[in-house]
Amino acid sequence: MSLQNPVFIPGPTNMPEVLRKACDMPTIDHRSPQFGAILHPCLEGVREVLKSDSAHIFILPATGTGGWEAALTNTLSPGDGVLAARNGMFSHRWIDMCQRHGLDVRVVETPWGAGLPADKYEEILKSDRDHKIKAVLVTHNETATGVKSDIAAVRAALDAANHPALLFVDGVSSIASMDFRFDEWGVDAAVTGSQKGFMLPAGLAIIGFSDKAMKASQSAALPRTFLDIGDMAQGYANNGYPYTPPFGLMNGLKLSLDMLRDEGLDNVFDRHHRIAEGVRRAAAAWGLELCAQSPDLYSDTVTAIRTPEGFNATDIVTRAANEYGMAFGVGLGEVAGKVFRIGHLGSLTDAMMLSGLGVAEMVMVDLGLNVKLGSGVAAAQEYYRHGSSKAEKAVA
Repeated sequence: MSLQNPVFIPGPTNMPEVLRKACDMPTIDHRSPQFGAILHPCLEGVREVLKSDSAHIFILPATGTGGWEAALTNTLSPGDGVLAARNGMFSHRWIDMCQRHGLDVRVVETPWGAGLPADKYEEILKSDRDHKIKAVLVTHNETATGVKSDIAAVRAALDAANHPALLFVDGVSSIASMDFRFDEWGVDAAVTGSQKGFMLPAGLAIIGFSDKAMKASQSAALPRTFLDIGDMAQGYANNGYPYTPPFGLMNGLKLSLDMLRDEGLDNVFDRHHRIAEGVRRAAAAWGLELCAQSPDLYSDTVTAIRTPEGFNATDIVTRAANEYGMAFGVGLGEVAGKVFRIGHLGSLTDAMMLSGLGVAEMVMVDLGLNVKLGSGVAAAQEYYRHGSSKAEKAVA
């Protein structure tokens, strides 16, 4: 694998050199005001990215998986009911975590490639008259299938059922890359990580809690120590952590948030949509279908592309790595060997994406697929050369 080539996996993402250098800093006294000058801008900046005025932000030395666990253990008790749909590998893993923690999970089996069934959620919630369900789990962007689900529709289902359950959202591959509205959608816990839209190395679990979730944490009985947000909140009040913080990564996060703010969140989201749409047009030019079942489900951070029946899609990823030194994502779980994934989030430009599409074409031709060299690249070029999504809308 060449370190000179950009990666096209759904995370970790490409790192701007300035962020890599920001993480490489001398040791500081993490109990001094010097660390507070890093910590508090991070908390405020994440709240801004979540589009929230009131979310309680916690930044833990972990990854998104640790963030999932923090959301569960800080708000729930053994035996509590949880409602979740399984429509991909990452929703499956969150369900597995709930079951390992002794929670009573009501699983809605959903086709891989489909979005979360808000109507089914509403039906189940209305029938839960004793309110045994304490939390509803939603994967905003299912990284395994390239499917984006409608969080507002799930909130509407909760409201229509007049149900008090907490709304937990896995935003690991969406937050800081796609529009996320913590307050407007009535989210109670949002989880992401440093290695996706924030363009940093893996190592930070970033979570936002609502006031309601904070209240639930006072009576939650699942065991927690390292991920205890009560301990974290006390540490924050004193400009510190209850243990040694990852101050280098957080210094990188502080700069990352400045970069996102300078670009403008709407421009960040437009850039991701533009790059993603170019990939989708390339796939159409190749004559290949997407795993996502309809355009309203298309993710702007990762595209899962189906290969013809009987063809092992993993061969594309393997040959791209071995022959051309470039990384794409393999299919996972039920779609293993059936799709390959192109990640297009974080630090990425149109020109970088064209290099990935060009390599993908060469690999498919090498492997005998009926793909014409230059076809997908040309389709993406035709779209990209018109500039940003905003400019395209203005022309329209």
